[in-house]
Amino acid sequence: MKFNFLTSKKHQTTNHEGALAWKIGPATELYAAVVTASLSDNFYESGKQRLERIRELIAQNDPVFVAKLAVYARTHMHLRSVPLVLVVELAKVHAGDDLVSRTVARVVQRADEITELLAYYSLSNGRTGTKKLGRLSKQLQKGLAVAFNRFDEYQFTKYNRATEVKLRDALFLVHPKSKDDTQRALFDKIAADTLAIPYTWETELSELGQQPIENAGAKAAAVRSRWEELIDSGRLGYMALLRNLRNILQAEVSAAHMRRVCATLSDARAVQQAKQLPFRFLAAYRELLPLTSGYTAMVLEALEQAVQVSVQNMRGFSEEVRVVVACDASGSMQRPVSPRSKILSYDIGLMLGMLLQHRCRNVVTGMFGDSWKVINLPQRQVLSNVQEFYRREGEVGYSTNGYLVIRDLTNRRLQADKVMLFTDCQLWDNTGYNHSLTEEWKKYKAIAPNARLYLFDLAGYGSSPLNLVRDDVFLIAGWSDKVFDVLEAIEKGGDALAVIEEMEL
Repeated sequence: MKFNFLTSKKHQTTNHEGALAWKIGPATELYAAVVTASLSDNFYESGKQRLERIRELIAQNDPVFVAKLAVYARTHMHLRSVPLVLVVELAKVHAGDDLVSRTVARVVQRADEITELLAYYSLSNGRTGTKKLGRLSKQLQKGLAVAFNRFDEYQFTKYNRATEVKLRDALFLVHPKSKDDTQRALFDKIAADTLAIPYTWETELSELGQQPIENAGAKAAAVRSRWEELIDSGRLGYMALLRNLRNILQAEVSAAHMRRVCATLSDARAVQQAKQLPFRFLAAYRELLPLTSGYTAMVLEALEQAVQVSVQNMRGFSEEVRVVVACDASGSMQRPVSPRSKILSYDIGLMLGMLLQHRCRNVVTGMFGDSWKVINLPQRQVLSNVQEFYRREGEVGYSTNGYLVIRDLTNRRLQADKVMLFTDCQLWDNTGYNHSLTEEWKKYKAIAPNARLYLFDLAGYGSSPLNLVRDDVFLIAGWSDKVFDVLEAIEKGGDALAVIEEMEL
């Protein structure tokens, strides 16, 4: 993104590798930190440090921008935890109007997010014991009251869990007004803690596991029958189906049921409504690769179709555009995005890069570390291409010599319209000669004056390897395919912040 008010010297800094970098401004930095936040430790920055930096940046930014960023992160990037952080922290520094309450009402989209917000509120204010939820901000209270009116009994019972902050606690604290007799009866059940346990597919399988069954064969048959019933019923949501593909295959359900599973996975409407982050498909794909089921290949193909459907309306460029896609394979990218995830930052970059390659026709793809290597792969594949890159990442080493991508284009006099680097932006030169992306980009512009450079920031550490005070270098951040919507905004003369500013509260 562009910030023409910045000056070169004033905003010079160094990145975590000690290389020259540029500050990117408080709004850009907050945006990048938020949309790449798992709030867990990463290579250069702990989750606690990230959280503290977000708090500091909130105080430096316009409250309306912070509110719109929270809505953007929840509704466009499909993030859940960090938007709650934004509204709680915003409530500490802003008062006098209904901005916070309106934002809470937009951000809380699941019943459990009511209690999640309150749990973070307690944590953020350092409160424990019986008064951990005391002195709740009036605007947070009003926003949560609106959220309470949004959910039905099934949604409340589904998330009525024995957590630190319970729905009952939230109800007594927020005091929402019921909109009719049905809701009044529902709130009474929450207050009395008499909500019934919802009969979901999870409880069905749990009950089956607790039943005494004569032998292993009979138990396997019962599990298979239950999975087949669930598939027939349509009660398995898309995410649940995605996460249970391994279990379904191992249960050895019938061929007809496997065809139904695959049809659901690749159904265009189901994919669009599910709004899954791209790496969720990759995680499911990898879970299946070791399996020996005869239906594994069919499910892998359905996942390929699903991920391609998910970006069929991807915006930001036409098929005629000449594109270079370069993925960072450095050591700092080889780290899980969260403690419970097997997905690496490297995987996020590969996934977004291969989605982009799938949509292009004139495209050069490769990866960089100590060296830069072009890797040609079929355009009709996405997930299998990611796996191929993943298998070969050691071929280029683990440094972050991103400048080699641009130098190669210059040496080959290859003119590109868009050069896209998927990286954590901690670029440096391990040769000791202080080569930089900046100097190589200047040389490249002499032979490709209309080229644009896009840095897809996958970590949000708060700096850029190039000065963004120019009209041909842009910073885009996030883990969702929605980052490509920003490309369209850039083509129209805007930037990522312009997309956020368009959010309605």
